Amino acid sequence: MRSHDYDLDFRDRARRVRAWGIGLSSVAGLLWTWCAVLLLVPYEVDRQPDDKYPEEWESLLLTDGDTAHEGDWCERCSACPVAVSAVGAMLFTGGSVSSRMSAHAEAMRMLDGLAERAPTKHES
Repeated sequence: MRSHDYDLDFRDRARRVRAWGIGLSSVAGLLWTWCAVLLLVPYEVDRQPDDKYPEEWESLLLTDGDTAHEGDWCERCSACPVAVSAVGAMLFTGGSVSSRMSAHAEAMRMLDGLAERAPTKHES
């Protein structure tokens, strides 16, 4: 495989990794939105099919604590978006840096080629 072909293949892989990072960051954004909805919207508990007046609890974030959901629900809710956000950011950054470094290396090779073909001051 020639170096130019390898470089093009490397850039293509870097773009795919970057696209995966964008996709995972989008999914993380949706998960963060869902967590915000769950934390900010009041909800009903122990609702029965024929229940006209179900017990309504305040939102998890804006409560004084007496109607808050017991346990580590908020921690479990945020653990997933944090992990997806971190992986998405790492993939996006890695793909972007790889692509930019490849472009930089190609530009340097082209400049070296131009410098080798240019006449020196002694030759003119």
